[in-house]
Amino acid sequence: MAPQLKLGNKVRSLRRREHLTQTELASRLEISPSYLNLIEHNQRALPSHLLVKLAQIFSVDLGTFADDSHTRLAADLQEIFGDPLFEEHQLTTNDVRELAENGPASRAVISLYHAYRESVASGAALSGKLIDDFMGANPQHLPSEEVSDVIQQNLNYFPELERAAEEIAARAKSDRSDVYRSLVRYLADEHQIEVKLAPVSRDNNAVRRFDPERRTLSLSEVLSPWSRQFQVAHQIGLLDAGREMNAIIERSQTLLTKPESIKLCRIAFANYFAAALLMPYDEFLRIAEDVRYDIELLQHHYTASWEQVCHRLTSMRRKDAPGVPFHFVRVDIAGNISKRFSGTGIRFARFSGSCPRWDVHAAFLTPGRIRTQLSKMPDGTAYFCVARTIRKSYGGFASGDMLMAVGIGCPVKDARKLVYADGYDLDNLEAAVPIGTTCRLCERMDCEQRAFPPLQHGLSVDENVRGRSFYAPSEIEPPPVERKRKAR
Repeated sequence: MAPQLKLGNKVRSLRRREHLTQTELASRLEISPSYLNLIEHNQRALPSHLLVKLAQIFSVDLGTFADDSHTRLAADLQEIFGDPLFEEHQLTTNDVRELAENGPASRAVISLYHAYRESVASGAALSGKLIDDFMGANPQHLPSEEVSDVIQQNLNYFPELERAAEEIAARAKSDRSDVYRSLVRYLADEHQIEVKLAPVSRDNNAVRRFDPERRTLSLSEVLSPWSRQFQVAHQIGLLDAGREMNAIIERSQTLLTKPESIKLCRIAFANYFAAALLMPYDEFLRIAEDVRYDIELLQHHYTASWEQVCHRLTSMRRKDAPGVPFHFVRVDIAGNISKRFSGTGIRFARFSGSCPRWDVHAAFLTPGRIRTQLSKMPDGTAYFCVARTIRKSYGGFASGDMLMAVGIGCPVKDARKLVYADGYDLDNLEAAVPIGTTCRLCERMDCEQRAFPPLQHGLSVDENVRGRSFYAPSEIEPPPVERKRKAR
C-alpha cells in the first residue's frame, strides 16, 4: 500500500486559496466534513487516493505536497528567535518546529517580526534625521523579500516563461551572430517600436526608457553590448509575456501583499524571460555540460555577463532535463545581500549578516579573479562554491562604479561536473572551510571571525582570558596539579 502522509496544513492552505469551505471540499472528495477537519488538523493521515483527488481538484502537481515550506519556515523562525529580544524565552528546537507546522501562524509571526524590524529601522532613521538631518535607508526591503519568496517557492523555474521565450525566439528568427540586431528588428516588425541609443547627456540617468505613445525604446549608450541586448529582451518580455506573468502573480497572491511587490515581481519575471530568450534552455544546458559549467566560456558564447550566466544556471530545474542545482548570492562590499536564491538547501540569513567565511565575501580581496571554495556547514552538509567580483559603471570618470561579488554553489556530490573542482579532493571534507548561516545560529565556538555569541550558548566573559575573538572563548586551562601530571 502507498504510504499515508500528514499534510493537513497544505490541504487547508490550498482550500483557503480556492475560497472553499470544508463542506464544499469534503463533498468533492466524497468524504464527510468531520473527516476532512481531522485531516486538516493532522489528526488523520491523508490517504494516497485522496492525495490524487486533491491534486486534480486544485490543478497542482503531486510534488506540491512534498515541498520544503515547513523546513524553510522553521529555519526563518529559528533565525527570528535568535534575536536577543527573545533571549529570556527558553524556546527549544521542537517548539520552533511545532510552530512551523502551523503555516498561517508561523507566517504571521514572521510578518510581525518584519514589521518590528521595519519600525526599528524607521525609528533609527528618524532619530538620525532629528540629530543631523540625515535620513538613513531602510535595510528591510519587504517587497523584495516577498519576491524572493515567490522565486524560492518555484525553485526559480517558470515553465510558462520558458515556453513563451521559445515561441518568441522562433518568431524573431534570432541570428546568433548578432542577437541585438535580431531583437531590435523584431520590436520594429511586431510592435512598431524603434530602439534608440540615448547619449549620456540626455539619458536622464535611465539606462532603459520605454515611451508607449511615441513607440520608442531608449537605451543609454553607457550600457555594455550584453546589457543592451538584455534590456531589449526584457522589454519584449513585458510586451509579449504579460499573460504568463499575470498567471504566476495570480497564483502567488498569498506571498505578494503589497503593490510594490507585484511590480518588482513583474520586473523579475521580465528578467527571467530575457535570460530564457537569450540563453534557450536546451541549448544552454547542453553547452554548459559540454564546457563543464565554465562560466567564462558561456559568457563568450552568449555575449552575457558573469551575473547573467550565473542567474541562468540556477534556473535549470526542468524535471526531464535538470542541470546541476545551484544556489546564488550577490553581496556588496559592505556585506549586504541584494540577491539570493537557494536551489541547494543552503540557508541565507534574512534578518542579519551572513557568515564572513563564505568565498563570496573573500572575493573582494582579489577583485576580478575567480575564487573557489569547498565549504561545510555545522550539520555536515558540504558545498562547492565559485565567486567573483563584478563592476557596474553607468558613467565616466567622475561617476565612479559599483563593486559587488556574485557567487554560486552546488552540493559537493555534484561538484565533479564543474571544471572549477578539478584538483580538489572532494572526498576529504576535513579540509573543507567551516562556514555557517549567521553567527547567532552557528554553533562553532572556535571561529575567530565570530561577531556575536551563538543563540545556544549566550555570552560568557572571563576578564582574565582573551580567546581568538571576544565571542570565541579559549579552552579552559587545567589546574596546576593537572599540568604537573601532564608534564611527567
